[in-house]
Amino acid sequence: MTGIKTTGEKKLMFFSGRAHPELAKEVAEQLGVGVVPTRAYDFANGEIYVRYEESARGADCFVIQSHTAPINQWIMEQLIMIDALKRASARSITVIVPFYGYARQDKKHRGREPISARLVADLMKSAGADRILTVDLHTDQIQGFFDGPVDHLFALPLLADYVGKKVDRTKLTVVSPDAGRVRVADRWCDRLGAPLAIVHKRRDKDVANQVTVHEVVGDVEGRVCVLVDDMIDTGGTICAAADALFAHGAEDVIVTATHGVLSGPAGDRLKNSRVSEFIFTNTLPTPGELQLDKIRVLSIAPTIASAVREVFEDGSVTSLFEEQ
Repeated sequence: MTGIKTTGEKKLMFFSGRAHPELAKEVAEQLGVGVVPTRAYDFANGEIYVRYEESARGADCFVIQSHTAPINQWIMEQLIMIDALKRASARSITVIVPFYGYARQDKKHRGREPISARLVADLMKSAGADRILTVDLHTDQIQGFFDGPVDHLFALPLLADYVGKKVDRTKLTVVSPDAGRVRVADRWCDRLGAPLAIVHKRRDKDVANQVTVHEVVGDVEGRVCVLVDDMIDTGGTICAAADALFAHGAEDVIVTATHGVLSGPAGDRLKNSRVSEFIFTNTLPTPGELQLDKIRVLSIAPTIASAVREVFEDGSVTSLFEEQ
């Protein structure tokens, strides 16, 4: 299958970095194109080389790369890919970032700290990106860091509909793991017709990944609780929240998150948790050792492909989520 799709005088070309080729292949199949053949490799000193094997002159180019581990390598590779397309006379360059690296560093909590999420956006713009297409940013304000259009996609319909089909909705309670996720959890409540609960927690600012859960606000006793978050990294926060729900009488706990970062001790924590199911999308590759029965991965590829199609055809990405 060719990596080029033409509509009238316009030409779509789809490119992928090496971070998550499985997702790129799925998106390309949804679009009815192939991934443009690309030579990419590392020199002995770690420098990255990229060369496209087809002309991109005058094409609307879409470059997908999810910022998985090793995150700095894949961000750099995507920047090099953008630069190569700019110098190849691409008509437009849309950067697809299913998981946006450094999104948690979106503001200064204390003095002498960076705003790294802004830096990533600046680097992409400097490299030659015209547009960013991403999924469930950690905070909405990151959209304003990029000097150009940002299409912000949501995994909520995919995840919520999956949960709604498997759980008795009369027993369902949607739970936010902290105050920062309440707005998203409230959208889940609207979609599933379920009540809301909140886990109040406090993080020790001087100790990495150290969380203390204090109390649960809302009725969870005898209920099936679905904890909703944007990402799970080491699993400490979400497993502590689940323990708090069980301590308050929850019948069962399901965890959903768009991004399964799953670093460090996450594998053991998820395996040993009383949570019955962890549901992620495939914005990031799931480590092989985490192919557990209780982990379910849903494909975000159709959502990304629909957005790419709207961008290429000058349609409306917002219309994909108007029901929200």
